[in-house]
Amino acid sequence: MAAPVHAQTYDPSYPVCLQVWILSGSYIECRYTTMAQCRASASGRSAMCQENPYWTRPQGYGRPRPQRVY
Repeated sequence: MAAPVHAQTYDPSYPVCLQVWILSGSYIECRYTTMAQCRASASGRSAMCQENPYWTRPQGYGRPRPQRVY
């Protein structure tokens, strides 16, 4: 009998996800607001951080600043 499988979901509330590999497979946690937070959690583990492809940016987030022309 095979072990139960848990669905991997990307939480659209967080921009960074951690993928962790374990003996029975891997899982993804999307609960980090920065890459630095994720990297701290991944440190010393078989894991990697990645951008969340389903993250929904808040209004005005990451808007380019106007450049001055001299």
